[in-house]
Formats: sequence, C-alpha cells, structure tokens
Amino acid sequence: MLNHVMIGSNNIEKTRQFYDAVLAVLGAGAPFEHVNDTGQKRLFYIHDGSTFCITEPIDGQPVSVANGSTIGFTCDSPAQIKEFHDVAIANGAIAIEEPPGPRDSSMGPVHLCYFLDPDGHKICGFHRPA
Repeated sequence: MLNHVMIGSNNIEKTRQFYDAVLAVLGAGAPFEHVNDTGQKRLFYIHDGSTFCITEPIDGQPVSVANGSTIGFTCDSPAQIKEFHDVAIANGAIAIEEPPGPRDSSMGPVHLCYFLDPDGHKICGFHRPA
C-alpha cells in the first residue's frame, strides 16, 4: 500500500550516520543521495520494495515531529528487534515505552521496540511470528 515514507532532518549528516547504522541491521545499504534544484539534500534508502527518505526541509524552517505518528520497520525475528533497538540507542536514539520484547495485540502476539531518532521521530521495530 505504501510507496515511501519521508521525514525531515535538521542535521542530515548526523541523521545519515544514525540511519546508516540502524537500517543496516535490516539489510538496507547506503542511501541514494539527491540534491534538488534549490539545494536541499535528500537521502533514499531503498530495500525490499520500500523506500525510506530523509530530507532537509524545503521551506527552510526547522523540522518538527508529528505527535501521534510512528514509522514502523519490519524485523525478521525477536533477536533482530533487540539488535535494531540496541543499535539505535548506541547511535543516539532515546528508548521509549517498554523494553524490546513480546506484546499482546489484536493481531495476536508480536514483538516490538520503540525509540526516538535524533530528530525526535518515533520509530518502531515490528515482528509478528508466522
């Protein structure tokens, strides 16, 4: 259903270092980099049919995060959930909510982790056993 998700960054190089490390846990490689006609840099991480994008704000205003929004990344296993979270924290994320682990949900048992990236975006690692 989704083609891509794009977030803003106030420090695109710091954010690139963060997501290079964190998304490598999921198997994503280095991003494709693009500078638009007005000079804003954008990074495109393309992996398994999905694209996660980071941009400097086009309007020149500071980045703000959307309260109530979460970006979820699919993980392959409970162990990968923990690694995804641990790498994020080691690279400057802030742990939020419960520690990584199993949760009961309306979809049945799932494994989750949550953290805030360096710009304050809420990120989730998600795994649902088959």
